[in-house]
Amino acid sequence: MGVSSDNFHGLVLAISSSIFIGSSFIVKKKGLKKAGATGTRAGMGGHSYLYEPWWWAGMISMIVGEAANFAAYAFAPAILVTPLGALSIISGMIAVLAHFILKEKLHIFGVLGCVLCVVGSTSIVLHAPQERAMESVKEVWHLATEPGFLVYTGLVLIAVAVLIFRYVPRYGQTHMVVYVGICSLMGSLTVMGVKAVGIALKLTFSGLNQFIYFQTWLFTIIVVFCCLLQVNYLNKALDTFNTAVISPVYYVMFTTFTILASMIMFKEWDSQEASQIVTELCGFVTILSGTFLLHRTKDMGGSPSPSGESPVFTNTNSSSGESPAFTNTNSHGGMNSEQQHIS
Repeated sequence: MGVSSDNFHGLVLAISSSIFIGSSFIVKKKGLKKAGATGTRAGMGGHSYLYEPWWWAGMISMIVGEAANFAAYAFAPAILVTPLGALSIISGMIAVLAHFILKEKLHIFGVLGCVLCVVGSTSIVLHAPQERAMESVKEVWHLATEPGFLVYTGLVLIAVAVLIFRYVPRYGQTHMVVYVGICSLMGSLTVMGVKAVGIALKLTFSGLNQFIYFQTWLFTIIVVFCCLLQVNYLNKALDTFNTAVISPVYYVMFTTFTILASMIMFKEWDSQEASQIVTELCGFVTILSGTFLLHRTKDMGGSPSPSGESPVFTNTNSSSGESPAFTNTNSHGGMNSEQQHIS
């Protein structure tokens, strides 16, 4: 299946976005580490990183990337744009930045994971559905207010509220899935809002002013609110956990929820054949396999863990003796230089 002109433009913008966003993870993490050495860490509620040039450089890179991502959603469907975020994992972890700035290693199987991400992304790009034609932001509003998507939105808001008020105080510092879960769930709503505003801008630039409708402004407010919430908890996650873990896990959760939200709201698979949908799902599973390899091999090639186990969804800075499957596995006696610095 060929790639349409709009999908091609969305593809180029999405890849550019991935490069900038992937680099921003590394640069922001550097700024958070430097800020944490002289002030209260972001993971503990501090905001000293606001005075750190490295963090602002990373933030600018992320803004540029998000702007490109924003534009990509105006041209291509979410199922094409969102999975390409896997490329931000690659640009963020096998680049020289991750090795020399953060001293984070990447095993040969991690490289294989990167290759799987590229293969899966290519499969999705070649079989992505065509963008649904919209003539007004009111059409997007109609889709957003259908019962199915309203139920999804309600469930997301309830889940986020439970995570923030119940689980963050108890498990935020030891269970990465808490912070990442908040970012991913809100991210799925952010993408739907971004797509709506992107469509409004695209139509406005073509001569059909969409800013005369209150729906455009409401979508804009939703995007701003969701973005601020995501940035806050992403900062906490980056300051508390290893970037090599955050990137793939955040990608998997964010992409899964975003594709689900897009499928419910825009019904992008309605116009596709079963074989195309299966191929896209296979591409997505291939990407998930790649991110799993990236995650599981993040500590290989360096000093082996005293227990010989690899932590999953954990904080690498704590000293508790809890199970390595969901908590910290490193004791004070076995920390590497990066962990000592963050602690």
